[in-house]
Amino acid sequence: MALIIFTLRLAIGILLFPMFLLNLLGLWNQICKKWFPYFLRRFTVMYNEQMASKKRELFSNLPEFAGPSGKLSLLEVGCGTGANFKFYPAGCRVTCIDPNPNFEKFLIKSVAENRHLQFERFVVAAGENMQQVADGSVDVVVCTLVLCSVQNPEQILQEVCRVLRPGGAFYFLEHVAAESSTWNYFWQQVLDPAWYLLFDGCNLTRESWKALERARFSKLELQHLQAPLPVELVRPHICGYAVK
Repeated sequence: MALIIFTLRLAIGILLFPMFLLNLLGLWNQICKKWFPYFLRRFTVMYNEQMASKKRELFSNLPEFAGPSGKLSLLEVGCGTGANFKFYPAGCRVTCIDPNPNFEKFLIKSVAENRHLQFERFVVAAGENMQQVADGSVDVVVCTLVLCSVQNPEQILQEVCRVLRPGGAFYFLEHVAAESSTWNYFWQQVLDPAWYLLFDGCNLTRESWKALERARFSKLELQHLQAPLPVELVRPHICGYAVK
């Protein structure tokens, strides 16, 4: 099986040789960072249509984690175009972090469309190093379709625990690896190297639930599900929340 996967990866590599060459020359990342926000803007419209009920269910208890002031302080890591904004409760104070500065203009548009929120700032930084956010300063951290593409899931979860106040919560919704005995997992393995380059570092075979289970949360509510998406490769999902 490993030989078949290698052969198919090689064939795909030949077909997509220009992309792999640009990556080898150090040019592809610059191109990807510029075009990816435009792709994500279109993708998140479709994703929100298919996943709206799940997102509403997931975020339904956000107000329960509001601090003493009564207002919810929320940090979204890997905010992208702001696709989650419409699911947040009114009056929520939102800070966004993303390593790609090209998302900012799309984020501003989402802020204008979601006046029920109190937008605070956009920080250009990786989730693994959120030094601009003080220890224990937020009630909730949200991360959707992000753990698949971070360099170090364990480190980002350490940062999440650092910035959360005691009793704060981390909400997640992520696509993950399929069950290892399925054809879906076979094709995830075959397409993973090309997918990684095409979609800005996204990993098809990441088992993000394992990092969540190892993280030092006092409570973890985690659910595996098959998302109703047209692309079978990204249907396996996990969602839930963890309490510090």
